[in-house]
Amino acid sequence: MRKWTLPSAIFLLSLLILISDQGRKIEANAASDSEEHVDLPKVEDKIGAVPSGLSTDSDVVKREAESISKKSLRSNAEKFEFQAEVSRLMDIIINSLYSNKDIFLRELISNASDALDKIRFLSLTDKEILGEGDNAKLEIQIKLDKEKKILSIRDRGIGMTKEDLIKNLGTIAKSGTSSFVEKMQKTGDLNLIGQFGVGFYSVYLVADYVEVISKHNDDKQYVWESKADGAFAISEDTWNEPLGRGTEIRIHLRDEAQEYLEEFKLKELVKKYSEFINFPINLWASKEVDVEVPADEVESSEEEEEESSKASSEEEIEDEDAEKKPKTKTVKETTYEWELLNDVKAIWLRNPKDVTEEEYNKFYHSLAKDFSDEKPVTWSHFSAEGDVEFKAVLFVPPKAPRDLYESYYNGNKSNLKLYVRRVFISDEFDELLPKYLSFLQGLVDSDSLPLNVSREMLQQHSSLKTIKKKLIRKALDMIRKIAEEDPDESNDKEKKEEVSSDNDEKRGQYSKFWKEFGKSIKLGIIEDATNRNRLAKLLRFETSKSEGKLTSLDQYISRMKSEQKDIFYITGTSKEQLEKSPFLEQLKKKNYEVIFFTDPVDEYLMQYLMDYEDKKFQNVSKEGLKLGKSSKDKELKESFKDLTKWWKKSLAASENLDDVKISHRLDNTPCVVVTSKFGWSANMERIMQSQTLANTASQAYMRGKRVLEINPRHPIIKELRDRVANNPEDEGVKQTAQLIYQTALFESGFILNDPKEFASRIYDSVKSSLDINPEATVDEEDETEEVESEESDAKEAASTSEAEAEAEAEAANDAADVKDEL
Repeated sequence: MRKWTLPSAIFLLSLLILISDQGRKIEANAASDSEEHVDLPKVEDKIGAVPSGLSTDSDVVKREAESISKKSLRSNAEKFEFQAEVSRLMDIIINSLYSNKDIFLRELISNASDALDKIRFLSLTDKEILGEGDNAKLEIQIKLDKEKKILSIRDRGIGMTKEDLIKNLGTIAKSGTSSFVEKMQKTGDLNLIGQFGVGFYSVYLVADYVEVISKHNDDKQYVWESKADGAFAISEDTWNEPLGRGTEIRIHLRDEAQEYLEEFKLKELVKKYSEFINFPINLWASKEVDVEVPADEVESSEEEEEESSKASSEEEIEDEDAEKKPKTKTVKETTYEWELLNDVKAIWLRNPKDVTEEEYNKFYHSLAKDFSDEKPVTWSHFSAEGDVEFKAVLFVPPKAPRDLYESYYNGNKSNLKLYVRRVFISDEFDELLPKYLSFLQGLVDSDSLPLNVSREMLQQHSSLKTIKKKLIRKALDMIRKIAEEDPDESNDKEKKEEVSSDNDEKRGQYSKFWKEFGKSIKLGIIEDATNRNRLAKLLRFETSKSEGKLTSLDQYISRMKSEQKDIFYITGTSKEQLEKSPFLEQLKKKNYEVIFFTDPVDEYLMQYLMDYEDKKFQNVSKEGLKLGKSSKDKELKESFKDLTKWWKKSLAASENLDDVKISHRLDNTPCVVVTSKFGWSANMERIMQSQTLANTASQAYMRGKRVLEINPRHPIIKELRDRVANNPEDEGVKQTAQLIYQTALFESGFILNDPKEFASRIYDSVKSSLDINPEATVDEEDETEEVESEESDAKEAASTSEAEAEAEAEAANDAADVKDEL
């Protein structure tokens, strides 16, 4: 046995050396093969340590680091050019000196929330669309990489296909892009970018390179990338972790934007702007924890010596037992975990008494995407019970949207979000509020509506009518409350002073509301017959006695004279014009108050608002004005009977004149032209004629019959009566009567059919007053002057051509010199 032991050992040793050499050759060959052909990257086994699923293998990290350092688009990606409007917008943002760069985070979180809303809505009818595991978690994740200076925001929303990435982020700009660019150039306020649907581009306030990784259930995973240099690229994603579904935005921060790599900064911004987002917002945050670790050997030996010197013999025995247990110490260790940043319960689900004013303001800013410093004017938070149960929060914004009335009838914009059992359904339900209340911001959450039906079926649901009815009533009560709490709206001066000292903040609130949204209330009176009387109480206007302040119909009625039966009003283009109107002369003299309507929509309004509190409305520029009868009315009528008949007959052929009557509304003016009670006023005629697609043929039927009312006390009318009595066929008298009528038409607000004829009559009258012969003609132009001017023009043209010829010759000489030098 011993004879074979030594040779066996030598043989085994040589065999082990051979095997190890062969192993090294295999490893070398594998390394060389990997350099020649690189397989698709593999996910690391430790993905559980990075819940966001953002970890990659070492090769991928290396390649991504090189790509980021170069800040260049991937060579194998498909390149696109930004649409002109998008490039223009991005140039403004990139070169902006706008100080509040924080808005980029709220815009990206808002977009992520919208994507989550969409996938949750689709899951109501298709449960499998959410998938399983982490994909089914509807949340937003924020993660930092301080070394690479990358901020990542991920959602598990609906995701984007390749076509969506091209359409939404590059080539087809939303309709709001150009509107926002114009607004930005005018005001320089970038804060409202989210209201225009182009909030994504705010990321370039802080980034010089952006990657958007997105996966839609119907397409592969793609990467969109851009340096904001007028181009972007899209490529199929074969190197990042599979998202499953959703979108991840990687923001490569500029050097001056490194503050957004700090956790406290991100927490502050989410708390400020996105606290009421309806999905969890999680931050991959660091945390220091106490950990027990083995104690250092030196420290443990020193402790043992001290203990042995001080301890008694019995204690030494105990120490010997303790020595058998391992020595440990507590140290601080940094760990990472997901931290929920928006843990506030939805406001509309809470008791209104438990919600503070600051929380309502924050919720409004989040809901309306309005992050200015202005607070909502007021709000209404209520619950409805009974056959239909729902909770709602309504806000009155501080300012009207930019295009509120421009696309009033064509637009489909709604500012009310509909939830069903806390699930967002839509923000395009016009059935919840009428158009005239579309300026309100708010939210409705109903438990009575079905979840798993189409939007079209939901629109026909009977419960929506009940919800709409209650919302309108609550909205009008909310607006009425603004007026009730405004000290300036009070009639009692003492009460006004008392209230103003207690609550001065609410002073003037209703006048501000009326300035922004008054036209909506008027449109409501036109459109909503059911609530017409409630809306009429909200009307405000200036009057002949209001001294520049707004007045309500109730305040007007409280100041009416005892014998006054009608509410007097007049329409026109401005208050200044109406104050000088001849229609008000007797009304002012007798101390009647007249309402001034100066908005074009007021003409339409008064066609629907016929009465209020049993008081009829009377347009003082129309027939039917009654100011009491005089004992001399019959005598005056008889005295001017011949004049009125003659005047009507002489003007009937050339003018659209229905009648000539004695007036009771004039004091210092000789005459005015009024219209029939149910026809168009002079102001309405002017409005209709200015319409772009006005039909003059049909307008002729709507014009009111014109009546010339004369002032029997005016010297001009008296003199005209006497001259007509002496010689009714006098052409001079006829011409004068015609001129007086046309002047009255002009002063009453009508547009003259033939301004040239009217001007000629005025010039003839001026000639007469200056004793100029009516046959005098204009001197003819001197022909010599004309010839001289022609000669001067010819000389000027010749000098110009000579100068041009000299310039051309000099240019030719210069070119020849250059040629010679060459």
